[in-house]
Amino acid sequence: MTALEGFVPDLDEVIYHAHSALSSTGARQLLQAPARFAHWMQNKPPHKKAYDVGSAVHAKVLGTGWDVVEIPDDLLSGPNRAISSVAAKDWVAAARDSNAIPLKAPEIAEVDAMAESVLAHAMARVMFEQEGDAELSVFSHDAETGVEQRCRFDYLGTGSGRRFAVDLKTKHGLATPVKFSKTVAELGYHVQVGHYLDTLAAAGGEVDQFVFVVVEKEPPYLTATFVLGREYLEMGYAGAAEARRRFAAGIESGEWPGYPQELQMAIPPNWAVYDHNEGLGGLTT
Repeated sequence: MTALEGFVPDLDEVIYHAHSALSSTGARQLLQAPARFAHWMQNKPPHKKAYDVGSAVHAKVLGTGWDVVEIPDDLLSGPNRAISSVAAKDWVAAARDSNAIPLKAPEIAEVDAMAESVLAHAMARVMFEQEGDAELSVFSHDAETGVEQRCRFDYLGTGSGRRFAVDLKTKHGLATPVKFSKTVAELGYHVQVGHYLDTLAAAGGEVDQFVFVVVEKEPPYLTATFVLGREYLEMGYAGAAEARRRFAAGIESGEWPGYPQELQMAIPPNWAVYDHNEGLGGLTT
C-alpha cells in the first residue's frame, strides 16, 4: 500500500480503512486483549445494516461520503417492507457496490430529521461552521514506539482562531451527560480522543478541544454536545499510549497474548456496592 503521511484530504473511505496503520478501533481492541486485536485484523467484520443510518447522517451533515439512495417501495415485501426478495437484495447489493447507502423511505425521513436536529443545535452548528475540513485523514508515527498511526476526523478546525476537532455520534437512548459518560466508558471514546489527538500532534497539528456532537436515534432526535473531563482525557491518553506499546510489541514478537494466565480476582464496581447497600436499607457500610 502506498505510504501516507500527514494530512490527507478526500481520501477514499475504503482505502483509509484498509490501511495497516494503527486506528482508534484497533487501539481499543488491543486494550481488551492483543489476541482480540489480531483476530479482528484477520477477520474484519462484514458490513452491518445497523451502521447505515449513522453513515447517512454523517453524509448529510458533513456533505461528504457516500450518497443515500431510496430503495424502491415496490421491491419491499410484507407489512414490514422487508428486503427479502431476490430483486430487493440484488438492488441493495448493486447500490452498495456503487458506493451508495440504500435506505427505505422511512429511514431516509429519520436521517433527515436527525441531520436537521444537529444543524439546528447552536453549539453543533458553530462546530461545523468553523473553518476546517470534513472527513480529514491524518497519518503519523509515534515518537516513542515508531508505530504508524492513523485517524479520520469527522471535522477538523483549521482556522486562525480557536480550533475544534469534532466527532459526530448517533446514539440509541438519551444523550444526557450521565448516559453519554457511560457510553464513553463502555465504547472507549476517551481512548479514541487520546488516539486522535496524539496522531494529530505527531503530524504537527493541534486543536483547542475535542468535541462530541451526539444526536439521539429516536424521536424527537435531540442533539447535545460534549467535551470530556480531565480524568477521562488522562485515561484516554494513557490508554492510547498503552495500545501503541502493545501494537509495537506484537509486531516485533509476532505474539498477541490473550487474557492473563494467572488467577484473577473480580471485585464489585462502585455501583454494585451502592446497589447492595441500598437494597439492605443502608445497614452495611
